[in-house]
Amino acid sequence: MTPLHIFISSVQKEFARERVTLKDYLQSDPLLRRFFDVFLFEDVPAKDQRADQLYLEEVRRCDIYLGLFGNEYGREDAEGISPTHNEFTEASHRGKHRLIFVKGADDSKKHLKMQSLIRSADDQLVRRRFNTSAELITALYASLIQYLVERELIRSGPFDATFCRNASLDDLSQERVSRFVRQARRARGFPLPEGAEPIEVLTHLNLLDKKRPTHAAVLLFGKQPQRFMISSEVKCAHFHGVEIAKPIPSYQVYKGTVFDLVDQAVDFVMSKINLWVGTREKGPQAPVKYEIPREVVAEAIVNAVAHRDYASKGSVQVMLFADRLEIWNPGTLPESLTLEKLRLPHGSVPANPLLTEPLYLTKYIERMGTGIRDMIRLCREAGLTEPEFSLTDGFVAVIRRLPPPVSRKTTREVTGEVTGEVRKLLLVCRGEMSRRQLQEALSLKGEENFRQLYLIPALLSELIEMTIPDKPNSRLQKYRLTPKGVIFLRKTDSGDKNGK
Repeated sequence: MTPLHIFISSVQKEFARERVTLKDYLQSDPLLRRFFDVFLFEDVPAKDQRADQLYLEEVRRCDIYLGLFGNEYGREDAEGISPTHNEFTEASHRGKHRLIFVKGADDSKKHLKMQSLIRSADDQLVRRRFNTSAELITALYASLIQYLVERELIRSGPFDATFCRNASLDDLSQERVSRFVRQARRARGFPLPEGAEPIEVLTHLNLLDKKRPTHAAVLLFGKQPQRFMISSEVKCAHFHGVEIAKPIPSYQVYKGTVFDLVDQAVDFVMSKINLWVGTREKGPQAPVKYEIPREVVAEAIVNAVAHRDYASKGSVQVMLFADRLEIWNPGTLPESLTLEKLRLPHGSVPANPLLTEPLYLTKYIERMGTGIRDMIRLCREAGLTEPEFSLTDGFVAVIRRLPPPVSRKTTREVTGEVTGEVRKLLLVCRGEMSRRQLQEALSLKGEENFRQLYLIPALLSELIEMTIPDKPNSRLQKYRLTPKGVIFLRKTDSGDKNGK
């Protein structure tokens, strides 16, 4: 944001030490330096301009007038008015935010005109007194924090509940709100009808602050959420080894709503991990099984997206290595939880309650504090070691991978003409299947990701074909293996058998 300008007004000689002290403090404080810069006449280089004109120009330009009133009145002009008095008058006339600090408790020893200026200030605002620089700094800090809170430049409540600066209702997607209502009604019996107006839905979900969209509203339904919160994106990387190393074989940065982010990140992982294909002894459809259950991958990723610290500049990172899946988010545990307690029955303590409620209503998460224990149970059932959790510079979840059993066919990401994603698609394609059926067979949610990584490459390679090629967008469209695709699968089967 553009810094707010503070103009320090005083008799320079009398307050020489305080002026420098205040500037140094404001420039060094980790919070205040993010919002304010300071004007001191002492810092102005020599220039061909009258000093009084420069003073008043800076008063007009400032956001906050900071007056230090002491014993001295200052050099008077032809009309008997000092620079400090003129600056105060100009700030009052311009409607500037004024902070007045008077040094000392006894005004009887002050210049008569300074006494008059203090009385004038008393009639217009609340001023504070100080004796030492330390007292002045403490009082100024309190005043500036109050200023920031009143103007909603810093938050006093949860991040997801505060309004998103510069965002308006026009930045939210009505289509995404409508889609949410449909999904929430099917999943949890959401009470509002499908035709409910977006403003009614947002109000029901407590996603408005004085009729302005909150951060949660933008993250859930924004047209471009990363325009307002750039670090809300999710970064996904796949490494062939067990350490981070360049070049990265596959790297994606996903943007969109939290629903989009979860779907895309989960699909990224599912497209890279091993898919085990069983025999067709019990039916025409060969059973398929991912090495890491999709529910485990989804739970780890949705936890990272839902419970991260959105005020942080860091982004959620999903990294798949040869031996593990590692998910990092810039967040921490609530005070009531420890890493040990995560593995035991515990209540749900969401870091972003307004953000997690719609995720619950669409069955992306539960809100009973069972997610971690579900991950542990599912990993055990899949023959994996229990997930590992740690706190470093954020929260880290690690899911260990196991090598594929020798007795089963396994698809891995392959190089060359046919990618691992296309091969997985061919393995689940039986007869004529719709796009939705193919996605469900592969446990994938993101339609665009499925089209780009699976469907289109398979079509271009002539391994599958449309049942209605003249109407590619037909709602009745289905897909089936081509003779080339059948031959490819037979060769794959033969290669797997010969490799046993």
